[in-house]
Amino acid sequence: MSDLSKIVVSTRVRLARNIEGYVFPSHLKGEKQAREIIRLVTSGLSRLDGFQDDQFKVYYMNSVTPEEAQILKENHLISPNLIKNSRISAAVINNDESISIMINEEDHLREQCILKGFELETAYHTMAQIDARLSNSMKFAFDEQLGYLTACPTNLGTGLRASVMAFLPALTINGIMPKVYRSISRLGLTVRGVYGEGSDAEGYMYQISNEVTLGVTEREILKQVGDVVRKVAELEEAERLSLKKGDSALDVKDGCMRSFGILTNCAKLSTSELIKLTASVKLGACLGYIDISDPSEIDDLVIKMRPANINEAAGRELTPVERDIYRAEYVTKHIKQIKGGN
Repeated sequence: MSDLSKIVVSTRVRLARNIEGYVFPSHLKGEKQAREIIRLVTSGLSRLDGFQDDQFKVYYMNSVTPEEAQILKENHLISPNLIKNSRISAAVINNDESISIMINEEDHLREQCILKGFELETAYHTMAQIDARLSNSMKFAFDEQLGYLTACPTNLGTGLRASVMAFLPALTINGIMPKVYRSISRLGLTVRGVYGEGSDAEGYMYQISNEVTLGVTEREILKQVGDVVRKVAELEEAERLSLKKGDSALDVKDGCMRSFGILTNCAKLSTSELIKLTASVKLGACLGYIDISDPSEIDDLVIKMRPANINEAAGRELTPVERDIYRAEYVTKHIKQIKGGN
């Protein structure tokens, strides 16, 4: 049994839904229809437990500043498409940012739950409950043969995307990822980067998700994604052992330790450097070279230190150089704090 806590970073379950009687967002005629859809969704959500107790916040994208939109994107709460559709779109997000419902993105609703760790069942149960409540207050576009109707044919059927973010440095370093891509693709799953389709696998981070939603049940999707993630985790663990015992073991250890040295002694630090160096430090922690009891804290650090989040933390828009200085100071202090659990 693999130690998934050192491999799986987070889990996301997303449901795509459209409201019967309205055209897809790309064909909406004017802002009036868009506002009607937003009102329908927020009204339906108001019936959820906790919604009226300030547990959720509505973001009307035409009223959100570019900086605020970028923060939401950096935190994986909204997509680039929602920002592009800002004239007609909105997002509803709960306080702990585990639930995000995008309105008028590619579909009328993109309901998602994001949890830390390997939590497919919990994320699905959370989203299914919300989806069931919403379906009581609005009629979703549904066909007896095709299932839920969606803007993109790849989401037809269940409309369910189950994805797991995995940290796979050893498979990447040892050149095994192309084989993993091919094997996963043959099973009807896909591998993407940190921010989904078209994005890069920064810092050895990969999203593994189902690609087929038609002709399969939600339970079958969850099981298949879970089984594949467990298998990939086993392969990653085997390759991590080879990194520790192979001919390049000393070089790997040296690289991890050097990265730690730079992160704790730098005067400025760019986003790309942060991603590369923290990935190396996290690998060092996973291999036992660096005394960091909870490597997942490094993942939070990378998100917090992206440009828009830094500006928010600083309380003003910093210049690129000022951000690099701020990032270096913050990361140096934080890495030293989490080393050894201090």
